[in-house]
Amino acid sequence: MFKIWFESTVPDEYRSMFADVAEGICPGERLDSDPYHRLDEAHSVIAGGRAFDGAAMDRAPNLLIIARTGVGYDTLDVDAASARGIACVNAPDAPTVSTAELAVTLMMTVARAVKRIENELNRMLEAGERRNLAREYVALEMQRTQLGIIGLGRIGGHVSGIAKAIGMKVVAYDPYIDAERFAMLGVEKASSLEQLLAGSDFVSLHLPLNDETYKLMNAERFAQMKAGAVFINVARGGHVDEAALTAALDSGHLFGAGLDVTDPEPPLAGNPLLGRDNVVITPHIASSTVAGRPRLTIHALEQVVQALRGERPPHLLNPEVWDRTRARWEALQG
Repeated sequence: MFKIWFESTVPDEYRSMFADVAEGICPGERLDSDPYHRLDEAHSVIAGGRAFDGAAMDRAPNLLIIARTGVGYDTLDVDAASARGIACVNAPDAPTVSTAELAVTLMMTVARAVKRIENELNRMLEAGERRNLAREYVALEMQRTQLGIIGLGRIGGHVSGIAKAIGMKVVAYDPYIDAERFAMLGVEKASSLEQLLAGSDFVSLHLPLNDETYKLMNAERFAQMKAGAVFINVARGGHVDEAALTAALDSGHLFGAGLDVTDPEPPLAGNPLLGRDNVVITPHIASSTVAGRPRLTIHALEQVVQALRGERPPHLLNPEVWDRTRARWEALQG
């Protein structure tokens, strides 16, 4: 029987999905001393936040497939896996709804200055003061404003639909998406990132982290943003130069920011973005809703089970390697 390696524990609620083809294993009580304990026995891996590079893969000579429980795979060395004949998949549909909804929640929370006015109310009550806070309240409406989306994939596309329902004009920049998708979503295509930043009241990131997008939002890009705009990032912390974001907030150029991701995660104590009235930070929990969290595991596990049955999974990150993976699967069958 094949073995599926899980990062911490084997979730009992999903055992029925693979019981006929595989056994679930995990590091168990060795998790703290060796987080990859028992990986040497694995034929497949359900990968959450743990990094998988060539050295980790070499611990599992019979490894056939690594499945990421989410859309991003910057912690997975796909090239190293391909060199070893290991198939890699992600679960691109699993986090879409939950992540898109948090992006819009952060927009609303920052725009309506919820954190700022709550903190001011607490300060007033603790001081025993009574005054009309409505006179001091400065907040933004979203209707008839422009949302600029950087990355019009699944999550960015879902955000666009919610934003349009609110009454926002949606413009997106994504050089890898064809005109047909823009038209289908009813989203205007920005000719350049500079054009999008200059004209948008809200800017939201929805793109993968790679060499091209690392620190994409730097001092130059924040300066290009419209004065008084709101910045949202639910993608990866590595997209943002946090010192540049802090400077843009300190200068008053940006109204505020909403971040579900930071670099590093969690943010270090003393990070100047923490504790600010106009910055809302959540600890990378966008997909972790009651409905969203199980989807991450289920969508990844379904593809692992397919591969262990010799079937081609639908979301291969390295499709060119599948024939080699299938040949290795056949060899293990004896």
